[in-house]
Amino acid sequence: MADAAAVTDAVVVEAEATPITADLPSGEPIVASALEPSTSRPLTPRGPGGAKRSIPLRALLALAGAPGSVDTFLTRLNKCLATPAGIDTVMLFLGYASHLSASALRGFASRAAGPADTKVVHAAATAAAANALVLAARLKALSALLSEARTILRLWALLPLYFWARGLGARLLSSSSDTEKNQKTIAGTAPEEEEKQSAIATTVEVVRLALCIALQALENGAYLSSKGVLGWSPAQQGKAYKWSARFWAAYVGIELGRLAAEVAGPDPEDARAWRNKVVRNLAWAPLTLHWSTDGGLVSEPVVGVLATIPGVIQIRDLWAGTA
Repeated sequence: MADAAAVTDAVVVEAEATPITADLPSGEPIVASALEPSTSRPLTPRGPGGAKRSIPLRALLALAGAPGSVDTFLTRLNKCLATPAGIDTVMLFLGYASHLSASALRGFASRAAGPADTKVVHAAATAAAANALVLAARLKALSALLSEARTILRLWALLPLYFWARGLGARLLSSSSDTEKNQKTIAGTAPEEEEKQSAIATTVEVVRLALCIALQALENGAYLSSKGVLGWSPAQQGKAYKWSARFWAAYVGIELGRLAAEVAGPDPEDARAWRNKVVRNLAWAPLTLHWSTDGGLVSEPVVGVLATIPGVIQIRDLWAGTA
């Protein structure tokens, strides 16, 4: 990484030391301010005798609007990809959008080709169906690649889970110590209902943490075994993936129950965030059950539709945060 940074810095320094030139016939250096579009010059300059000359690069950039819109888009995309969570969100959206598009293209191809007993099929329809199938296969491959990339990123997910567990343990110890002090000094000061709610919330968090550790450990073990790093058999890998999905389904169920027990505050942003969490988990719920069984519960197009919903919500929130 250090070598790559040094190379990048060297390129930047060299670029700054080199005078900026446009693709003019003379090739003479011009200052950066001259690259801005000028309304006093024609977009298509002509040489002696009316012959057309090549359009300067600055005019092409001005026509395309690249200095503004494209640069802004790339800047915000770079911010989205600045964190592991942002990278995962972008790949989630692109992966399941590709999955959904591939399913739609396969459906279009089957309709365009017509029923199997049709004797006369238009050549245009046949060609369109063939092209759709080729594109669907490429999008499906892209979806699989992005899914595997997200799995590789999640290999490190046990590390933040450790810090979650450490923080939870510290809070439990602190809470236990405070409770003992209160009981020794002023008995009955803390309301009994508040203590009960706190105990329930702590229990729910402990269960959520345990489910996350279990599902992530099983997924990591199954994936590493599929690459020969660990020694689980293919049958053990399949069982691990199914149980990982089942633990995920339990986690989603607890999240939906926890969100149902919460009351969205009057703040519109809090209410929107609560709705987004509910919609995301409602979309994941049938998918976790689908992946928990051998034959599955829903079709591939339905998988694409349901999984795209969380992707759209998360990429929208991520994109809004880069403004």
